[in-house]
Amino acid sequence: MPEPPVSARVLLVARSHAAGLCAAQAAARQWAAGVLPNVRLLGLVVVADAPGKRPKPLSDLVRLISGGVPRLWELPWVEALRIGDPPDQARLPSAYSRLANDLHHIVSEDAHV
Repeated sequence: MPEPPVSARVLLVARSHAAGLCAAQAAARQWAAGVLPNVRLLGLVVVADAPGKRPKPLSDLVRLISGGVPRLWELPWVEALRIGDPPDQARLPSAYSRLANDLHHIVSEDAHV
């Protein structure tokens, strides 16, 4: 943990299966409770744990957790990444570039504050 007045920018990342989402929920609760005073939570990235549509109970849990974090990004399944293709050679869905752009803007804004 950084010492005040320095704060750490943290991006919470979880797989979209039940264990991953429950771990993200616990971390978000700690942050919201003020247990991590020198942490600036940027948001939560939920990475698909499987191809296809997420089951409703897991989608409901994502929605619940997202209410307790500053921002939510949901990244779909990319088979090419699973088999080891380099990210710069894989055809990534737009959600991946949106995440990169959003993080770039957040970090740039921080630099100007």
